[in-house]
Amino acid sequence: MQRIRLRYTKRGRLRFTSHRDFQRAFERALRRSEVPMAYSAGFTPHPKVSYANAAPTGTGSEAEFLEIALTEARDPDILRELLNGSLPDGLDITDAVEARTSGLADRLTASIWEMRLDGVSFEEAEKAVAAFNGAETVEVQRRTKNGVRSFDARSAVVDLQALDHQPDRPGVKACAILRLVVRHVTPAVRPDDVLSGLRVVADLAPPVPAAVTRLAQGLFDEESGTVTDPLAPDREAAPAAPPTVAGTAVATAPDGAGSA
Repeated sequence: MQRIRLRYTKRGRLRFTSHRDFQRAFERALRRSEVPMAYSAGFTPHPKVSYANAAPTGTGSEAEFLEIALTEARDPDILRELLNGSLPDGLDITDAVEARTSGLADRLTASIWEMRLDGVSFEEAEKAVAAFNGAETVEVQRRTKNGVRSFDARSAVVDLQALDHQPDRPGVKACAILRLVVRHVTPAVRPDDVLSGLRVVADLAPPVPAAVTRLAQGLFDEESGTVTDPLAPDREAAPAAPPTVAGTAVATAPDGAGSA
């Protein structure tokens, strides 16, 4: 059995697809591409697909991850191309590697998010960010299936910055970008929770809903403060490719062998 790990996107209008909608679209793409999937046992076998930390419905993403199990070995790059040919535009497989290490989900410990705030000036956003960063705790509320829950939205935020951005849409006179690095904790702190926190500490209320995109997710590096690529360990564990005939000839050719 071979395991392949995939990175995929949710772009444009496809950000409004639910996780269940994506599951259905992806499993259809597996069948159309004739991928030799491994199936679970039991009365209702289903493809062995492991989804990791999916983004909330309504948010875009450049860094979603899943893992599939195959009964026959396949080249990851060819598999990626086949799947992209069967998926709708906006749901795109951008990376594929053979799983050579364990614990992909354990390497998804933080995310980098970008929030576009149309109708909010850079000065307003910068002031609100300063208030949020300066607070020890920021209590917010979220409605869950078990009722309204209160929690601290500040403790999970590693970094929050306001970036100036020139308006690029008709009728929009101001636009600010927030760049957010947040740890994956329990309860999860989502971008909309941070926006609720900005409303609490600075009364920041964008006139239109924020456009939210996950730019990256992976292991948080404490020293550099960055989020690392979770597929890098699998690439590094891959065996080195044997030297090509041409490469060997160049390496062993005597000096001046190429001159006439």
